[in-house]
Amino acid sequence: MTVILQRELPEDMRVSRALPGIQPEGGPWLRVDDAYAEQMARREVLLAERTADVLYLDPLACDAAKELLNAVLDILPAQGFRRDGNDVTCPDGRIVSLDHSAPMKTLGRLCQNDFVLMQKRGDEHVLTGAVLCFPASWRLSEKAGRPLVDIHIPVSEYTGDLARRVQRLFDGIQVGRPLWRFNQLWYQDPELFQPRSQSEPRRVGAGLTEEPYYRSERQTLLRLPQSRAVVFAIHTYVLAREDVSGLS
Repeated sequence: MTVILQRELPEDMRVSRALPGIQPEGGPWLRVDDAYAEQMARREVLLAERTADVLYLDPLACDAAKELLNAVLDILPAQGFRRDGNDVTCPDGRIVSLDHSAPMKTLGRLCQNDFVLMQKRGDEHVLTGAVLCFPASWRLSEKAGRPLVDIHIPVSEYTGDLARRVQRLFDGIQVGRPLWRFNQLWYQDPELFQPRSQSEPRRVGAGLTEEPYYRSERQTLLRLPQSRAVVFAIHTYVLAREDVSGLS
């Protein structure tokens, strides 16, 4: 197994915040870091070999997925990508041919980010599409088509009150004003693809802080203007313990 690590965390991800920890995104919401080439190589393998585990799209969400792809294509040049017609040259030198009929897969081949589409169905936002190559102890197949409350089972901190607050937050996200949060996790294994069934939840507690690898997801939330879908853009960082000293 190839160990894929970043060398450092962004400074604004070094101080923990109480749940849900949401704040306005002051910088670019799409980023390329020093692990881009290695993470993208892992994504290409997962997209080819574990397609059913990492991709999902409700047919009714196709327009939202295409809107997201177009929004990402608009901002890629600022991150070192070059577009020539239907081909995009990525920072690692790969050339990705755009496939607008498979928008989530195309996004997964372009970006380090995973993307999760959430759309309002009735009173709740439901997971209607995703490319999820780097799950942190959950399975896309168990969350696809499910509302926010079900998605967060079995997170013990996700109480009924917090669920209502998060739903209000989703309702209030404005176009052009992305928000972000991050989590802090410790793992024995640095593997990025970490699916886990909700029926076998990951152990949590004091002992985990002694694990050798620190994993943190920068989760940006933004609203698409036409479909009104909310997008989770998840950028995963994994660092060795010695590279994250001084976290608070």
